[in-house]
Amino acid sequence: MLLVRYIPCLLLKDNGLVKTVNFKNPKYVGDPINTVRIFNEKEVDELIFLDIEATPKNREPNYKLLGEIANECFMPLAYGGGIKTFEQAQKIYNIGIEKVAINSALHSNLNLITQISEVYGSQAVIGVIDVKKNFFGKSQVVSNSANDKHKYTIEEWVKKLEEAGVGEILITSVDNEGTWSGLDIELIKQVTSISKVPVIAHGGAGNVQHLISGIKEGGANAIAMGSMVVYQKKDFGVLINFPDKKLLV
Repeated sequence: MLLVRYIPCLLLKDNGLVKTVNFKNPKYVGDPINTVRIFNEKEVDELIFLDIEATPKNREPNYKLLGEIANECFMPLAYGGGIKTFEQAQKIYNIGIEKVAINSALHSNLNLITQISEVYGSQAVIGVIDVKKNFFGKSQVVSNSANDKHKYTIEEWVKKLEEAGVGEILITSVDNEGTWSGLDIELIKQVTSISKVPVIAHGGAGNVQHLISGIKEGGANAIAMGSMVVYQKKDFGVLINFPDKKLLV
């Protein structure tokens, strides 16, 4: 049985950490290096960093900053944002980051997953799926900070990512992200019911019960948290924290 993981998911912008709501209005929450040090002390199992500017601005990952983060970090790291080529992924692995998380580039080049997994193993690649409801309430696969919409159904895209060789899927509800309203359990179940690889659920967690529901009701193998680990509580100030692991059982 896979170990259940609760993973801080931290957003990078202009060398700092920010937090968004529905992928919009990023607010500065702190320095990434200091934040990593706090999570080291709290013995977090894993961290995910996502650069929210790299793809929209068509630039490569910030290798210098990632190197500083990796040198400071005691736990496994995943990074996503601006990765378009095998060579870029290779640079990230060489820095010391264990996993790459890829979204936008896969919609034009699914073979990128295959290239990476053949060299580094499928466990080193996370396929990111962002989902947003359209005007009619229908869920759509999106990318590029939810600016690009895609024709595939969620089920079709999950299968394509798995066939290409991903080791995990990170599913994010854009509509719930940053709202504290709870995870989209139906969306999570939609993915976990067909996925053959571990699923990380993300978007909307606001309390410990939300986390537990994502695992027990949604069937996720891991939960990625944003607001919960960078704010004291909804509409309150910044406080880098992590839930007491005794409460997560």
